[in-house]
Amino acid sequence: MTTTTSPTALDTAAVVESIADLVGEHYVFPDTARQLAALLRRRSADGAYRTETSEELADAVTADLRSVNGDLHLALKYHAVPVPPDRGSAVLAAMRRDFDASLGGVPHVELLDGGVAVLEIAPKMFPLDWAAQPLAAALALVAPARALILDLRRNTGGDPDTVAFVCGYLLDGRTHLNTLVSRQGEVAEQSWTPPFVPGARFGGSKPLYVLTSGSTFSAGEELAYDLQQLGRAEVVGEATRGGAHPRDGWTVHPNLELSVPVARAVNPVSGTNWEGTGVRPDVPCDAEAALDRALSLAVARLA
Repeated sequence: MTTTTSPTALDTAAVVESIADLVGEHYVFPDTARQLAALLRRRSADGAYRTETSEELADAVTADLRSVNGDLHLALKYHAVPVPPDRGSAVLAAMRRDFDASLGGVPHVELLDGGVAVLEIAPKMFPLDWAAQPLAAALALVAPARALILDLRRNTGGDPDTVAFVCGYLLDGRTHLNTLVSRQGEVAEQSWTPPFVPGARFGGSKPLYVLTSGSTFSAGEELAYDLQQLGRAEVVGEATRGGAHPRDGWTVHPNLELSVPVARAVNPVSGTNWEGTGVRPDVPCDAEAALDRALSLAVARLA
């Protein structure tokens, strides 16, 4: 049985003060950052967090962080096992276990009736230096298909470089996908499809459908949104969760990690992103029915 630790009032106040400092300094929207920092300090002074356990504190602070603009990447995350000093190694080790258990993030490849292929990418867009090989193999395998259904219903985020890599197989020519804008309003980074991908491409002209659910998040959403905005794919399923801001993390207590968005995404077609709204499907339906719906659309289009 796992137990949580109860920080003393002084410990809690110190943790919340450090969170307020970090949010105020780093959150991508400066005005909202100041508002959130003031809210946390006011709530702390009012005793709102005084009797919380570490886990309860994480829930309460997360609710307050999201109360202003609903940013789902703003969070205080509780870890039952204290985060080690080399937290990066621990996180990568856990991610690697998920990678190995999901065939490198490509747990399902299948050819359906009529030459329609299905490729699932889940549970993450794993780091590209890991994922390039299994993704290249799977994408080359489905390249001859007459139509492709890309299943992102269980994808909860990951590496934007992996998003660009996948798009390289589904588009013709080098394509601008996304721009990250810093807190200061400056272009921090641009995302483009790579000039070269190993293996055969599915290409930019054959029918492409992307399946989404209410669980699809972050980098999984970006892949669906980029392809939709470029007019390359029809999105079939449910509206996604709505998290578009890249984040950074800080350990503010051995059991508590703060997640703060540090930039915002700007799509070159829409001029905005999917933050708060989610990716809206072109063909709305229950997530469980999305595969059958996309298959019927593909077969009808091919006919």
